[in-house]
Amino acid sequence: MTSIAGSPAASAASAQGSYEDLTSLFTEWRAFERPPLREGAPDYTAATLTRKQQQLKTFQSRLQAIKPDAWPIPQQVDYHLLRAEMNGLDFDLRVLKPWERDPAFYTSIWTAQSDTPAHEGPTSHAPVELWQYSFPLTPAAEAKLAQELQSIPPLLAQAQVNLLGNARDLWIAGIGTIKTQRADLITLEEKTKGNGPALKQAIQAAQQATSKFITWLEQQAPSKTGPSGVGKENYTWSLHNVHLVPLTWDDEVMLLKRELARAHTELKLEEQRNRGLPALPVISSAEEFQRRGNAAVTKYMDFMRARNILPVKDYMDPAMRAHIGQYVPEETRNFFGIASHHEQLALYSHFYHWWDLARMREEPHASPLRRGPLLFNIWDSRAEGMATAMEEMMLHAGLYDDNPRGREVVWIMLAARAARGLASLYAQSNDFTMKQAADFHVEWTPRHWMRPDLDLLGFEQQLYLRQPGYGTSYITGKYLLEQLMAERSHQLGDAFTLSRYFTEMNAAGLIPVSLIHWEMTGKDDDIKRMLQ
Repeated sequence: MTSIAGSPAASAASAQGSYEDLTSLFTEWRAFERPPLREGAPDYTAATLTRKQQQLKTFQSRLQAIKPDAWPIPQQVDYHLLRAEMNGLDFDLRVLKPWERDPAFYTSIWTAQSDTPAHEGPTSHAPVELWQYSFPLTPAAEAKLAQELQSIPPLLAQAQVNLLGNARDLWIAGIGTIKTQRADLITLEEKTKGNGPALKQAIQAAQQATSKFITWLEQQAPSKTGPSGVGKENYTWSLHNVHLVPLTWDDEVMLLKRELARAHTELKLEEQRNRGLPALPVISSAEEFQRRGNAAVTKYMDFMRARNILPVKDYMDPAMRAHIGQYVPEETRNFFGIASHHEQLALYSHFYHWWDLARMREEPHASPLRRGPLLFNIWDSRAEGMATAMEEMMLHAGLYDDNPRGREVVWIMLAARAARGLASLYAQSNDFTMKQAADFHVEWTPRHWMRPDLDLLGFEQQLYLRQPGYGTSYITGKYLLEQLMAERSHQLGDAFTLSRYFTEMNAAGLIPVSLIHWEMTGKDDDIKRMLQ
C-alpha cells in the first residue's frame, strides 16, 4: 500500500528503519570497530575493551530496532552480514580474546599477500604489509614504511600488559610467529641498507622491541598450562552467529570424517584404475616449472571457455598467471610444493581465490557491506569452500581426462584438508593438543606428503587453533556449495547450467554460503534455523 508522509503507515515504516539506516549504521560500526590509538599503537588494554563491550551492546540494540523482513532479499542479507560482524566482535570480547590469549595476534610484519579477502585469523589493526612495497623504495614509500614500523614498539610493550591468558599451545606457537617477525625485520634491514636514517632507526627499534618481546614470552611460557580450544558450545555458537554456517561441532565432525574416508577411498580406486600407467613426471628444474606452469594456466583457461564452465573475464588469466609459483628443491617442498611439482593444475584449480580478489577489485559490489572484506573471517565458508570445491568439480568436469594420474593428486589434497580440519575440531574441543592435531594431520595425509619438519604443518594447525572454524571451512564450505548446486539445479531443471550457477554465486560476493543460498534460491531455512 502506498502511503504519504505523516500517515500511520509511514510512521510505522520509519520506526522499523530503512535500508539507508542500515548502511549508515554500517559506516558507524566499522569506525567503532577500530580501536583507538594508545602511544601510536591500537589500544587493546582491558579498560578500553571493557568500554567497547558496553558500547557494542548499543550498536546491537540499534541493529535489532531495524526490522528488515519486508525488504528485498539482498537487503535482508546485508542486515545479517552486519549482525554477524557485531557477533564477531562479541565473540572475540567474550571468548576468543586474542589480545589476551594469543601472542601471534601482535604480529605486525606481513611479507606475502593472503589469497583470501583479508588476513586469516585474528590480526591487529596495525599490519605492516611489506608485500605492498617495491624495493628499492621511493622516498615517499620509505617515509610511509618508517611511520608504519613505529607502531611496533608500543604495540609489543602493550602486549606484555595485555597477555594474561593461560592458553599454552597458543602461547608456544605464538613465540615461533614472533621469531619469524624478527627474522623478517633482519631481512628488511638488509634490503634497505641504502635508505635514510629514519627508516633505519625504525627498523632497529622494531627489531629490539621484537627481541625483547620474545624474551618475555619465553620467560612466561613455563607458567602457561591451560587449554587453547574454545570448547564445543562456543565453537557452535561462533559457527551459527558469526560465520553463519548451519552446522554444529558434531555435524562438522561427521562431515569431516566422511570426507576423509571418501578421499582415501577414491584415491585407492583411482590408483587401481590407473595401474600400469606411468607415474606423473615430477618437475626437476626452475625452467620446467615455469614452462609447465604457464602451459597449465593456458590449458585451464581454454578448458573454462570450451566447456562453458563459467564466464571468463579479462582479469582471470593474468590473476592466475601471476601466482604460478616457483621451483622448490625436493628436500624443502612442503605439501603444496609436492603437489604442484607433480600436477600444477590440482593447485591452480584452488586458485579461484585469485579470481575472487580480482573480481572484488575490478567489479566492486553494489552493496557497501560487500564491497570489501567482511571482518572476523566471516567470508571463510565461501572463499575457502569454493577454492576447495573447484578442485573436485573440475576433476569431474573432465580437466584430467587426458592425464588420469592428475586425478590422484586431487584426492590427496582433499584427504589432507579433511585430516587437518578434523584435527582442528578435536583441538578446539580440547580433545587434542596442537601437537596431537599435527600428528593426526600427518598420519592421515596420503603418501607422507605432509612433512612434520616443515613450517606449513605448524602454521596450519596454529591458524586453525587461533580462528575457530577456519580449519573446517574448506570442507564445510565445499559441502554447502555442492548442496547449493544440487538445490539450484533442481529448481531450474533444464535451464540450469554451470555458467549460470557460477554467475549467480559470484554476484552475491564473498559472503557466507548460507546467505548466498538464500539469495539464489529464495529459501532462508538455514538462517531461520540458526536464529532459533
